[in-house]
Amino acid sequence: MNQSQLRRFFSALMLPYLPLILVLFVLLFPFYWMIITSFKGLGEIFDYTNNPLWVRAPSLDNYVFLFERVEFGQWAINSIVVAVITTVFSLFVSIAAGYALARLRFRGVTTFGLAIFITYLVPRTVIFIPLAQVLVQIGLLGELAALILVYPTFLIPFCTWLLTGYFRTVPVEPEECAMIDGCSRVGAAVRITLPMAVPGVLTAGIFAFTLSWNELLYALAYVGGEATKTLPVGLINSLAQRDFFNWGPLMAGATLGSIPVVIVYFYFMDLYVTGLTAGAVKG
Repeated sequence: MNQSQLRRFFSALMLPYLPLILVLFVLLFPFYWMIITSFKGLGEIFDYTNNPLWVRAPSLDNYVFLFERVEFGQWAINSIVVAVITTVFSLFVSIAAGYALARLRFRGVTTFGLAIFITYLVPRTVIFIPLAQVLVQIGLLGELAALILVYPTFLIPFCTWLLTGYFRTVPVEPEECAMIDGCSRVGAAVRITLPMAVPGVLTAGIFAFTLSWNELLYALAYVGGEATKTLPVGLINSLAQRDFFNWGPLMAGATLGSIPVVIVYFYFMDLYVTGLTAGAVKG
């Protein structure tokens, strides 16, 4: 193959995919670095004479450290409990609110929708102290239940805003036909509209789960003690102290902590695409 043929081959096959390759490299390289660092010992991590992009002596010591030296398992359980409960509760409220804003016609509906959107835009640092005062008054400050109570304050506005827009894209005619046949408003919404809105609900649930799983500010300030720490707080408090970062166990914890999010995205994104195609085929 001569030079001109190589040039044509590159322009026909490689050049169109070059931007995609660059984007994938930028997005995936941090994960690759995190994973290979989790298998390195402390000496190899700070040994710059060898190739830093590979592992010379792979070891599982960093992962063993997480389960033997710190309460990684308890942190993970706490994060799962908080993320699941807050996601389910936030979706329940947001589905009702989003449906009302998209379907019902009442005075002030536009104002309510705008207020919810503005609430989502309010920085968390603004309501940080008022929320702490509320938690002190009800006796939940320092408990895991504080996060379950606080996280919906930013999950519900976001999910409601997202679902309101999605419910407006769902055809209203099937729901009206069901009500003509004797179904109530709630019955028609649950039996007709909600199944058609499953892709939107899944999307809102994915984002809600991710936001609650990765949240750090409230978890760092509102809970205390090893038994109530979430995964981000536990990793930072126990593995990053002052000017020393225990990079091996820290990267191992980050790798294990990213697995639930990866599973949720891969599994539910598949259901999301399936819901879209099924709706298109069934018309």
